[in-house]
Amino acid sequence: MSGSSPFGMRVVHLDLKGAPPKVSYLSEIFPLFHALGANALLIEYEDMFPYEGHLKLLRAKHAYSPSEIREILYLARQNELEVIPLVQTFGHMEFVLKHNTFAHLREVALFPNTLNPHEAESLVLVGSMVDQVMELHRGARWLHIGCDEVYYLGEGEASRQWLQQEHNSKAKLCLSHVRAVASRVLARHPATTPLVWDDMLRDMPEDLLEESGLPHRVEPVLWDYGADLDVHGKVLLMEKFQKCGFPRLWAASAFKGATGAHQALTPVEHHLQNHLQWLRVARAGPAGALQGIVLTGWQRYDHFAVLCELLPVGIPSLAVCLQSLLQGGFSEEVKDRVECCLGVASLDIANFTREGAGSFPGGDILALVTQVSLHLRSSVEALLDGNRYVTGWFSPYHRRRKVVHPVMVQHIQPEVLSLLARWGALVQELEAALKCIFYPDAVEEWLEENVHPSLQRLQGLAQDLSEAAAPPAPPASPTTRQGP
Repeated sequence: MSGSSPFGMRVVHLDLKGAPPKVSYLSEIFPLFHALGANALLIEYEDMFPYEGHLKLLRAKHAYSPSEIREILYLARQNELEVIPLVQTFGHMEFVLKHNTFAHLREVALFPNTLNPHEAESLVLVGSMVDQVMELHRGARWLHIGCDEVYYLGEGEASRQWLQQEHNSKAKLCLSHVRAVASRVLARHPATTPLVWDDMLRDMPEDLLEESGLPHRVEPVLWDYGADLDVHGKVLLMEKFQKCGFPRLWAASAFKGATGAHQALTPVEHHLQNHLQWLRVARAGPAGALQGIVLTGWQRYDHFAVLCELLPVGIPSLAVCLQSLLQGGFSEEVKDRVECCLGVASLDIANFTREGAGSFPGGDILALVTQVSLHLRSSVEALLDGNRYVTGWFSPYHRRRKVVHPVMVQHIQPEVLSLLARWGALVQELEAALKCIFYPDAVEEWLEENVHPSLQRLQGLAQDLSEAAAPPAPPASPTTRQGP
């Protein structure tokens, strides 16, 4: 089914550090992934993995159970999707280092981002995490060990002292830890090849990379999510990595979660252009150098960030990108195929879907989220800040004093109540749909971030208007004087 695609592996990334789907939804969506052209999954469990023993505290409230992990793997096999687990082992360690138990292993005491590479206990910690994950992923051909965005490396006290020694550098420090982690993986799981994100390696000198021994231990994943990705620059980087001795390379694009930390709707055109650029890289670069491409779908920028686009919202983008990779470009044939798979009457990649989101699993959430994102805030702002009766006769000054001209109540109240009824019903429908796919904490978070601020403004206006319009209480009766 590879068609004219230069990418043998087309890997869909599931970022579970935010709004992780219930297994029941994965059972619905995996067949669609397969139908669209995916043949593998990169599962970034983070705190959704059922860690045991001294690592049990890493589990999220609704972490998958071991039996659910096995069910996910079974569903993946049924749909011919090879699973590649991802365990962060250097940077983006917030879900581990936020806990007091492991805070002493931070590179910088104040920040939970990065692991201290000087502590022997650090390697023991990530080794234990890897072993537990691999125990449930026996036979995995690849394990992604992360190692991207290792912020503040070299700024810890132990690192500062180490860097004062002659010939030491941050690059050597980075390579030393990555090599140690990869070596441990290979020693314990010799049939599994470690993958690493490439950003910490990109600017390192060739001789340093070659001398480190890393090229024989890991396969770099070159990531770039830009619509204007520099094709020539990526080809040069591929050639550099090959020259250093890396036998195989991977690409990483994005189908969602890369255009804003608080993005609610997925800009399909941006992501399509990103994938078309990667196709150009694959054709212009060294023949056969790219083993595959990971279509990342970030759910948070990091463990503490807000949620970006929910998985169902990003499905049309994923569909367009996968089919374009499979067919070697975007065409009317690709458009027709995506419309057929998603049950969409007409796909518009240049604009956010406005009506009729499709019959695919989670399509109802896309339709409702689109309505909320495009119209809720704007409709409330139009009433509170643009309605001449509200701004002229029921301003914040009036509202604080609960004063309103009775005639103005008749101008304002019907629109307020109509808007409240409309959005109240839609939000109730959205909440019910979200609860079918996501756990309660994710539903609460998404609604609190994207719905409640506007809805509360509207409810506050209705409450103030009701109180201001209420008839004044009758004066108290004078005390009747009793006769002698």
